[in-house]
Amino acid sequence: MRLAGLADTTAAPDRTLARWQRWTVLGIVSSALLLIALDNTILYTALPILSNELSATNSQQLWIINGYPLTMAGLLLGSGALGDRFGHKRVFQIGLLIFGAASLAAAFSANPESLIIARLLKGVGAAAMMPATLALIRISFAAERERNIAIAIWAATATVGMAAGPVVSGVLLEWFWWGSVFLINVPIVLAASILMVAIGPRNLTNPARRWDAVSSTQALVGMAASVLAIKTWAEAPLNLPLALISTVFGAAAMTLFVRRQLRLMRSPVEPLVDFAVFRNRGFSGGVVAAGASIFTIMGLQLVITQRYQLVEGFTPLQAGLLVTALAVASMPFAIFGGAVLHRVGLLVLIAGGIGTAALGTGIVIAAAVQDALGLLIAGLVVSGIGLGASMSVASTAIMGNVPPRRAGMAASLEEVSYEFGGLVAVATLGSLLTFVYTRTLDLPAGDQQLVGSSPAVALTGDDAAVVAAATAAFDSAYLAVLVATCVVVTLGALGCVVLLRRYTPGTESQAYPDNH
Repeated sequence: MRLAGLADTTAAPDRTLARWQRWTVLGIVSSALLLIALDNTILYTALPILSNELSATNSQQLWIINGYPLTMAGLLLGSGALGDRFGHKRVFQIGLLIFGAASLAAAFSANPESLIIARLLKGVGAAAMMPATLALIRISFAAERERNIAIAIWAATATVGMAAGPVVSGVLLEWFWWGSVFLINVPIVLAASILMVAIGPRNLTNPARRWDAVSSTQALVGMAASVLAIKTWAEAPLNLPLALISTVFGAAAMTLFVRRQLRLMRSPVEPLVDFAVFRNRGFSGGVVAAGASIFTIMGLQLVITQRYQLVEGFTPLQAGLLVTALAVASMPFAIFGGAVLHRVGLLVLIAGGIGTAALGTGIVIAAAVQDALGLLIAGLVVSGIGLGASMSVASTAIMGNVPPRRAGMAASLEEVSYEFGGLVAVATLGSLLTFVYTRTLDLPAGDQQLVGSSPAVALTGDDAAVVAAATAAFDSAYLAVLVATCVVVTLGALGCVVLLRRYTPGTESQAYPDNH
């Protein structure tokens, strides 16, 4: 997550806020952003335990993971306009309360269905909050230099949150039940809500701003149907009618969305997505980099945390700490990338960074073949270095190459790139994991009833023959997912090379450098 939700670039700063109030507002919105980012990855280490406790099927596991980012990605394009119209402070507070209530419901879910519904509601709350967080920083900080520092802290918080998800989950699961990974949100939500009411900036409204509910609904339905289609095609046995219906429905909804945006481009009403901005190769390169980067991060974290818990016997905390090598390596290089962009250019940092991540993923594949933990950590470090360098300037490429009047839309597209990239990673790679596992699982006679169950059931059983067969099948699936991830990130690197080939060292990387 980067400069997401810059929905109202013309809002006047609230110059009545004292210095301590401004920085407290930053703390409030950053704490909310931390919760949003944590929830993207916090279930990775909790999923095996949670699945056993709730007896969740493979399909339900995918929706438990996917429901949250799916809802958020579908609503993000329109939520910025909602904040412009009714006020970002008010929308932030409403989103915060929805997020907290849904967290409470998730913590005490009695079955997979109720947990999925709670995750969907959390996505609604997160989508309302996300655009408001940066808008409130803009309103609270009048001085440009001070505001730039605040935005840098805000952006770093998102990175830390996503990286810390598996670790926070692991720590909580060492001492508490699985519901604690959701319950931890509630006291932070209550404190942030009270503080925002007490010291937050004025609520600035713009009744003339239109919220395009039709476009937002089309995007949400189209993405939901597309994810359903992906996971249904990978299920065994295949539900062909559902697979065909969801595929057609998803394609139809996204087609209607695109046609509506193209029609609105020729009208006085501003579309949620102005496709003309994609003609700028710097912008398009940033979008590709954002999607490829988050696909790699989410894919690696998802499959590695599960494999090392189920097969190697790691605790949730140990599995979470293992994948943090990716984030720890990325942080210093993210700072380095931003510092040298004006000299090095987009091509080297973005295309080179994504290419380095592809190399690191290749090392992770070698580690899987050799079952070498040290080599796996080395691969994660190399991938983290590349991803840090590329992600640090992807936001600059996106925000700096659109006109100021389109900054809000560009920021929404940027956030959707990250969210949808992660969503597609979890849906496709999770489905691939299930697909390969079920089709390579060769169980002893009499245990065929375990074929359609979660891998956790067979891998944690008492029958040595069943465990051995499940381990072999899961390792095959694990390797397939890693290879698929490597292919995607390699294609992303090649795409960035083509798009950014003119952004060599010494060239301008931004057409609108002040558009932040």
